Amino acid sequence: MSKSPASAPLALTMGEPGGCGPEITLAAWETLRKTGVFFVIADPSLFPADKIAKISSPGEASSAFAEKLPILPLEKPVSAAPGTASPANAGAVTESIERAIAFALAGEASGVVTNPIQKSALIAAGFKFPGHTEFLADLTKNAPMAAGRLRGPVMMLAGPDLKTVPVTIHQSVIDAVRTLSTDMIVQTAMITAQALSEDFGVASPRLAISGLNPHAGEAGALGSEDEEIIAPAVAALIAAGIDARGPLPADTMFHAEARETYDAALCMLHDQALIPAKTLAFHDAVNVTLGLPVTRTSPDHGTALDIAGKGGARADSLVAAIRMAAEMAARRTL
Repeated sequence: MSKSPASAPLALTMGEPGGCGPEITLAAWETLRKTGVFFVIADPSLFPADKIAKISSPGEASSAFAEKLPILPLEKPVSAAPGTASPANAGAVTESIERAIAFALAGEASGVVTNPIQKSALIAAGFKFPGHTEFLADLTKNAPMAAGRLRGPVMMLAGPDLKTVPVTIHQSVIDAVRTLSTDMIVQTAMITAQALSEDFGVASPRLAISGLNPHAGEAGALGSEDEEIIAPAVAALIAAGIDARGPLPADTMFHAEARETYDAALCMLHDQALIPAKTLAFHDAVNVTLGLPVTRTSPDHGTALDIAGKGGARADSLVAAIRMAAEMAARRTL
C-alpha cells in the first residue's frame, strides 16, 4: 500500500443524514477552515447552498476549503428529515463510508473521519455489522498493512487526559466474557502499544491492563478469569518487551494519580473503557480505530437525533477527531 501524501485532504463521511452529522460538519469547517483541509462525501442538499462547493475529486478540496465546505456528491439519493433515521438512506450512508475508505487506500485522502451512524436504521436495511469498527475492518481486510504494522481492528477512545481500549466491544456482557481470551488481550495490547508509538509519538508505551471482575478477582474469590486469562496475557506482554501491568482493579485505574502511570488502559469490557473516557472528556474525546491500513477517527458520540437540526449540537468531538486524524496521518507519512 502506498502512503497517502501529507498534502492529501481528509475524507469525512456523511453519517446518518437525519442526525447531527451535517450540522457539526459545517461547524467543524467553520472552526478549521484556515488551518486544515477536508472534504465530505455526502448529499449536498443537507447543507446550506451558499456554504458549500461541489467537487468531483478529492484533489479539488484544497482550493475550495478556505471559502466553502467541499462536498463530493453521493451517487445514491438521500431523503432525510432532522431527527429521523430512515433505513431508506442506508445505501447512501454505507456508500459514503466505502468511498472514503477507497480514497484513503488509493492515497487520494490522507485519512478518514466518520460521522456518527444510526446502527438500528442500517441493520433494519440489512447491514451485517454491529458497528463502524467491524465494517471498516471488512472494507480493508484485503488491503496490505504498512511494513511491520499489526492488523486490528482495535477501538480506542482518546481524550486529552486518558486513552482507553476495550478488548471486547459490541457484545453483551455474557458474550464478552465467553469470548475473552489470553490471545485476544495480547493481540489487542500489542496493536495498542504499536499505535501509541507510531501514531501518537509515545517513545516507550506503558499499558495498564484491567481486571474483569471486581477487585481483579480478589485472588480467585470473585472469579477465576483474572488469574486464568488476564494474568497470563500480562506475563506474555512483559516477555515480549512491552511495559504492561495488571490485572488491575478497574475501579482504581482512572483517578488522576493512576493515569500518570500509563499511556493507555486496556479494559476487558466496552463500558469499563468508555465510561471513564467519556466522563473525563465527554465533548472532545475521539474514537480511533487502530490496526487498519488507513487512519480513521470519529467523534465519540452518536447521531443525537433528539437535537438534530435544532442548532444545539456541539462540534468539539468532531473537531478533535479531524485534528487527531491529521496528526496521525502526518506521522504515517514520515
